[in-house]
Amino acid sequence: MGLAVAEKYRLYESAVQCFENDINFINQEFKKEFGKLPKFLREDFGGTGAMACGWVKQGKDRQARAIDLDDDPIKYGIENHYAALTTSEKRRMEYIKGNVLDQYEFVPDVIVAFNFSYFIFKSRKALLEYFTQVRKSLKSDGAFFLDIFGGTEARQLLEEETEHEEFTYIWDCDSYNPLTDDCLYYIHFKTHADKKLHKKVFTYDWRMWGLPEITDILIDAGFSKVETYWEGEDGKGSGDGNFYRTKNAGNCESWVTYLMATTK
Repeated sequence: MGLAVAEKYRLYESAVQCFENDINFINQEFKKEFGKLPKFLREDFGGTGAMACGWVKQGKDRQARAIDLDDDPIKYGIENHYAALTTSEKRRMEYIKGNVLDQYEFVPDVIVAFNFSYFIFKSRKALLEYFTQVRKSLKSDGAFFLDIFGGTEARQLLEEETEHEEFTYIWDCDSYNPLTDDCLYYIHFKTHADKKLHKKVFTYDWRMWGLPEITDILIDAGFSKVETYWEGEDGKGSGDGNFYRTKNAGNCESWVTYLMATTK
């Protein structure tokens, strides 16, 4: 018997997400760019909407929308994140079962596409369509934040295990096609209490995009400029959690970083 729906999202959030750090980064870089804090967030491919719910907790002027096509993560988010909000916060947060390619009436300061979710768009044409729609949806002084990963291991077939208190998180690069950049990834979980291995809890059929490609497509979509970031080192060969703007970095086995595309 596989993991219950609620359990798989709980483990995923524990292993993969740290939306508090993402929100802090957005606040910092948006203020640096525009001299003010952003108020309205749209979380694309929002899943459980954990970040959007965290966003509205930051102040009475904060609003958020989380957009996703899948009922299961939305249901989990409503029961576990939205339910924990105050009445005021609930009024400023909304889940939308919908397509990120659609046009919506609200106009946010910030749109995010995190956890490499936009990798589902495998052609330049499809990705350009999405980025163009994002650009049209933002305020005139708005920003689009994305994350991206790479490094020498990103295209290698491997299983990488990370130990947590209750479970082991396993990131599995199952296949990579160098002719198309198509790649297939899985997330497996090994739960410690019952010593069970739960295989293919999440599946990602993606194209592996690179930073220069993404930057070029964002500019073609109408963004004025794109900032790329790199993570500082902790002196022990690992990242220190501090990201800085740069156009030059040394390659490594594995890296994860941010981009910010601005409308002006």
